[in-house]
Amino acid sequence: MLKRTLIFLYGVVSYVVFFGTFLYAIGFVNDLWVPSALDSPPQAPFGISLLVDLGLLALFAVQHSGMARLPFKRWLTRFIPEAAERSTYVLAASVALLILFALWRPLGGVVWEVSNPGGRWVLYGLAAFGWLTVLATTFLINHFDLFGLRQIWLELVGRRYDPVGFRSPGPYRLVRHPLYAGFLFAFWATPRMTLAHLLFAAATTAYILLAIQLEERDLLALLGTEYREYRRRVPMIVPFARARLLRRSSG
Repeated sequence: MLKRTLIFLYGVVSYVVFFGTFLYAIGFVNDLWVPSALDSPPQAPFGISLLVDLGLLALFAVQHSGMARLPFKRWLTRFIPEAAERSTYVLAASVALLILFALWRPLGGVVWEVSNPGGRWVLYGLAAFGWLTVLATTFLINHFDLFGLRQIWLELVGRRYDPVGFRSPGPYRLVRHPLYAGFLFAFWATPRMTLAHLLFAAATTAYILLAIQLEERDLLALLGTEYREYRRRVPMIVPFARARLLRRSSG
């Protein structure tokens, strides 16, 4: 029972760290509430800052995708309880992001700036829509399983873990990856786009497109025909793109 309790406490702490990191990320990207953000004034030479930022983005990408692969999960659970694997992934991703936030080097320079108050509020609204979409979609597919809470609870009460299984609720009928679409809104919708913000948005967009390929490869291996049919019917990230493509090919 002690072991189960420790696993449960570890998972709860991992989740609390994640949620705090998520809230900090909103402030970091949108230059709200936090001491240093994407758009803060530069404090180091441009070349050094650029190399540091690229290294931080690469660190997060390697952690986030590497630890999500099935071979790594099988290797990791040789050393930690299986019920703690998801919590460990969540904690590691949060730590990688916190390192990025702490060491990020602003680059200066403004790519665009919207001065019209109405236009600024529209962009802020789109960013808020993106962050809310990210959070809401996690609950649609089972927030508690995605962040390891369901696993540690079932371990605590001595019940066997059963995977949630494949579902496509709500926005998942429009696009296969609404969570990633939410991130794109959150990262790109800003009234003031600095060079650092542009680097962050472009790099994370490239990573998202790569992560989708890796994730779907795993889903095809796991679900087979069911996911292959879903992928055939539903566009990846742009709603109704499949229908437009079919209309063009038939015309």
